Amino acid sequence: MLISCGLPVSGAWASPASIARFASRAEELGYHGLWSFQRLLVGQGQPMAPVYHSVLDPMIALSYAAALTSRIRLGVSVINLPYLSPALLAKQAATLDVLSGGRHDLGLGTGWSEPEFEATGSAPEPRGRRVQEYLAVLRTLWTDEVAAFEGELYRVPPSTMLPRPVQAGGPPVLLGGTADVALRRAGRIAAGWVTSSRTSLAEVARGVQIVRRAAEEAGGDPDLTRIVVRGNVQAGERDDAVPLSGDWEQIRGGAQRYAEAGVTELFYDLNWDPAIGNPEADPAAAAERADEIITALAPADF
Repeated sequence: MLISCGLPVSGAWASPASIARFASRAEELGYHGLWSFQRLLVGQGQPMAPVYHSVLDPMIALSYAAALTSRIRLGVSVINLPYLSPALLAKQAATLDVLSGGRHDLGLGTGWSEPEFEATGSAPEPRGRRVQEYLAVLRTLWTDEVAAFEGELYRVPPSTMLPRPVQAGGPPVLLGGTADVALRRAGRIAAGWVTSSRTSLAEVARGVQIVRRAAEEAGGDPDLTRIVVRGNVQAGERDDAVPLSGDWEQIRGGAQRYAEAGVTELFYDLNWDPAIGNPEADPAAAAERADEIITALAPADF
């Protein structure tokens, strides 16, 4: 199992200096990737965890990190695809892939925040059809000499988008979701599944089986299907309901449980630590705590 970490994009530690220091340090320590996430806005009176109240744009933050690193991969978990036209995102993702030398991973979801749907003039339904068409548009724009698509929801007239991504076929696309139909879709038409912050270990273990079975039924190799998990780290006090909580040995033990469940990549996302990703946290203390955690949990064999 590969070990990655969340990029500083939320709250007190989401600053240029913090991104520069953290991205370079994560690469130096041998982490596989850096992951960002998207949150456009919070509606007035909308109940939202502190981690969502002040968030950098995920693609721009990854581009900034790309300029400061050379090996570590750069993923987003996830872009809510209804908010953006597929042509616009295809250009952004291809550009990030070119500028990073082929290090981009693109996670996509359908969203859940009503204020964000209203603010972007979008809607998730019909989810299945929307995701399928969206991925088809991305692929034709990234790979075909003359791209074209005519669908129920999206249309691309015969055209060309250059430059092409560095990675053959474009950045790997992973899909989010928790419903069984979404898990099957991730296995059937994408490179794999990326979980949300609320997905329990038991739900991950069950989802792995559904995703890989769908990949196999679609003619793919289930062993090559990626399962990427956001791991919320709770360093210090042990909580048996949180696998990645407690002292360093206990957190590593929790990571081992994810590996045994079939996860291919686990990223420690410190944005969800209230002492780090809360806008009210002390920036210097947040940066110090983050450095302590990623140093202590630097990748080992799983």
